Amino acid sequence: MHDFFHNFIAQVQQTSLLEYIAVVTGIASVFFSKKENILVYPVGLVSTVIYIFISIEGSLFGEASVNFYYTVMSIYGWILWARKDQQHHVILHITDSSFKEWIQHLLFFAFFYVVIFFALTWARNAFYANTIPVMDAFASATAFTGMWLMAKKKVESWYWWIATNITSIPLYFIKGYALTSVFYIILLVLAVFGLIEWKQRANAVHQSSKFDFQNQ
Repeated sequence: MHDFFHNFIAQVQQTSLLEYIAVVTGIASVFFSKKENILVYPVGLVSTVIYIFISIEGSLFGEASVNFYYTVMSIYGWILWARKDQQHHVILHITDSSFKEWIQHLLFFAFFYVVIFFALTWARNAFYANTIPVMDAFASATAFTGMWLMAKKKVESWYWWIATNITSIPLYFIKGYALTSVFYIILLVLAVFGLIEWKQRANAVHQSSKFDFQNQ
């Protein structure tokens, strides 16, 4: 335990200002997501762009690809969340996934897990030793799925984020990014509360739709 904290303090002291900014904006982004606030995307873009740079600089190409995907999906999600009808009401609402959609989510995850796993296995053998294919692929594939579902305002996005955060906590610490590891601990807590809040919002939307249908 003493060695753990000693290593942690040493890594935090070596943390760059850019990583601090990325962590703070990343936490703020998840907070806005929890509140269904569209600021999740512009604030999150600051974090993901910085992490692309940090990851490439540290030869963490798997993490760089994940954050590049985050950046693209943030733009996509920003567009979806900003859409309004003629009465200026938001079109997209938080909803639960159907069984058919769950199957789609699992296939989406499986596809990216297999692709990323084999890509990282090849990279490790060829030139990139600083990777753990099983954990890196799992963290990346769950993150890809969570980001996709968050753009669609699906409650289930939080389950995937929780899986991503649990995997990323030890993964980043092992690779020497202690502050980012703590960042994922905070994100894990926020994800649990985000899941609870989005479930409540989805139920409210469902009840409202049911009420409107009964009064037609």
